[in-house]
Amino acid sequence: MTTPVVPDIAQLQELPLATPPFSYMPQTWGWWVLLGVLALACVAWAVRSRRRWRRERYRREALAYFDQLVQGVTDSQRRLQTLRELPVLLKRVGLSMPDAPPVATLAGAQWQAFLEARARAPLPADFAARLHTLSYAPASDVLAIPEPEISTVFALSRQWIETHHVAV
Repeated sequence: MTTPVVPDIAQLQELPLATPPFSYMPQTWGWWVLLGVLALACVAWAVRSRRRWRRERYRREALAYFDQLVQGVTDSQRRLQTLRELPVLLKRVGLSMPDAPPVATLAGAQWQAFLEARARAPLPADFAARLHTLSYAPASDVLAIPEPEISTVFALSRQWIETHHVAV
């Protein structure tokens, strides 16, 4: 009688991977057109985003400077200088806008109208007057302004810098 042959694991061989019966490359020109349109849309989006980012540079720089002013308000030695610089910062932002009209000469009601026209949220009717007080009032009057009013002016200024409308 013959002894049965037991298969050995060493006899196993790895099977080759089967090749698919079709190509993964698009077969019709329509897919190439769709790929081209998608690539053009991505490039257009990237160019537009870059232009917008560059156009908004003045806003980012103004907010960074505004943060320095906020820190300066708490320092008693720099408080007056900081309060005087806030209206200057808003004027610089107005001048830096891509569609800026001649903002440098605006004052009083015209400055208030400019700020309100560009603001996304309503501003108080005396906002420009408050900024005028910070700029031109005697030092003792500026330092005597109560803290809640200073906080309100700073909050409104930050809101305006962050959200003002630029026509493009």
